Amino acid sequence: MSKESVLNILQTKSVVILTGPGGVGKTSCAASIAIGAALSGINTAVVTIDPAKRLANALGLETIGNDPVEIPMGSAGSLHAVMLDADATFDALIRKYAKSEEQVEAILANKVYQNLTQYLSGIQEYMAMEKIFELHNDPRFDLLIVDTPPSANALDFLDAPRRLVSFLDNKVFRIIMSPSSSFLKPISFATRAVLKTISKVVGAEIVDEAVAFFKDFEGMEDGFRARASEVGDLLKSEKTTFFLVTSPRTNTIIDTKDFGEKLLKYGFSIARIISNREVPPFIGDDHNSGVLDDLVPSDLDILSENLTKIELLRSVEQKDIDDMALGLKADGLIHVADNGNGLSSIEDLAHLASSIISSN
Repeated sequence: MSKESVLNILQTKSVVILTGPGGVGKTSCAASIAIGAALSGINTAVVTIDPAKRLANALGLETIGNDPVEIPMGSAGSLHAVMLDADATFDALIRKYAKSEEQVEAILANKVYQNLTQYLSGIQEYMAMEKIFELHNDPRFDLLIVDTPPSANALDFLDAPRRLVSFLDNKVFRIIMSPSSSFLKPISFATRAVLKTISKVVGAEIVDEAVAFFKDFEGMEDGFRARASEVGDLLKSEKTTFFLVTSPRTNTIIDTKDFGEKLLKYGFSIARIISNREVPPFIGDDHNSGVLDDLVPSDLDILSENLTKIELLRSVEQKDIDDMALGLKADGLIHVADNGNGLSSIEDLAHLASSIISSN
């Protein structure tokens, strides 16, 4: 496996994406790595595209919004946090690519547009990629740490740029967006018949709003297509790398292996696998000797038996994780023990960061 340190990865990459199954501590790992990077002198932003508000909780904040919020660290590098607001990001894109203020106002007031981020498949994921691209190009930040949704949704997020380009290139969409002089006359009768049928089902008002939306959107699709291609290129570039977060539980390992294989199939490489919440090693401490002296032999036998079982469990877990990392061709594997107390402060996250970033 590569001897490149995690710190060197953070110093040389622009985007580090943490992904993996739900419930493995991705958000805590993302927050801790961001803190560690800032403490190491790297100007860092950490963004979550998971709608759950775990990042704010992990960083001790009441709320995080779509605009970067600075977290005072007193460190050589700065730290900002962001939580995706798909609606606000979409609004910003409309303003960026619209030809006039009138076009902006017409689209933002359209009821179809107002419901797109909630109901149109893929829009939420694409807005996440747009936000990442925006932050990546923000001169305040040298590094972007990304906390993704659970792996069941993460592939939709990673595939969003390609699917948006495919949608914009779809023949039906291109016909709808074509200048009226070239297509309305030949199919006007059929179009009216279809719209009339749809109107009976969903209501004429909704159909009118949809037609108005596509009309107002005219001329903007090239900008969306170009940006989607740029975002896709960023994902595949050498500036971006992936950390796959897991935990040593049988079902989680199976899910992680399946997702990791899909990542590889998409052409992404895995810089690190973080095996989080492992059974910690148990070693003798001098301060425990007095306690042991007070135990009767039968109690010592029970403790010894429990320790043997725990060591066996730890051994099995480590082997399963090692085998998975080998199969996924990860550049490195980081073992993180469960401290049993949770992560309730920035100090706790900084301590976790030190164990992750010091790994090879």
